[in-house]
Amino acid sequence: MANLHLRPGGLARPLRLALLDDDDLLRDRVLAPKLRQFGFEVTATGSAAELREVVSIGPPDIFLLDLGLPDGDGFEVARSLRAAVPRAGIIILTGRSDNVDRVRGLFEGADAYLTKPVEIDVLVATLYSVARRLEPAMAPAGHWALSPDEWFLLSPSGGRVMLSKSERLLLEAMIQHANQVVSREALIAVLTDDVDAFDPHRLDSMVHRLRRKVLAALGEPLPLNAAHGTGYVLET
Repeated sequence: MANLHLRPGGLARPLRLALLDDDDLLRDRVLAPKLRQFGFEVTATGSAAELREVVSIGPPDIFLLDLGLPDGDGFEVARSLRAAVPRAGIIILTGRSDNVDRVRGLFEGADAYLTKPVEIDVLVATLYSVARRLEPAMAPAGHWALSPDEWFLLSPSGGRVMLSKSERLLLEAMIQHANQVVSREALIAVLTDDVDAFDPHRLDSMVHRLRRKVLAALGEPLPLNAAHGTGYVLET
């Protein structure tokens, strides 16, 4: 699989990877050496405290996390990393194969969830897949955007907010017509197939809740404003 050595986006430097696993043998004798062979710049840690020190020096491109830690909960680590380093990739690699854990890991902010044992080729392919998704996910300076999978709203400062299906459809239409007034009728048609049965006040409530949600999550207002008597405009 020589093509996996190619760096996504033509990066001139290796991808920086922080590996957190308290299994010394697996971490230092198996994972770290093999990942370095694939061109990753690996920093191996065995505890949440050590990982925090790594982040304080300079956050990596991708975190590879185990869930069972000697000094913390892996889910909480993933959640705190997603808040602190929103542009980084997060992959959970764990022995827990239960779907409840998988769903929780993804909900807490992981981009991928793999279970041990894992083939190194699968792990490397996942790492590069996450890296490729991260590059276009960066919103251009001064602009709001959707992530490639369209389930996150990305702010100009690099923050992100998870979206519901209706919020995603609404924002997709607004971003496609940024700085233009989109009529209420057009937005309602995006949200439902039964336009006549849709209460127009639901659109106003959705926009109000979305603005509050973004402000609470990111501390910055979403510039989605009403055009009186016409519709809405996303000012980017």
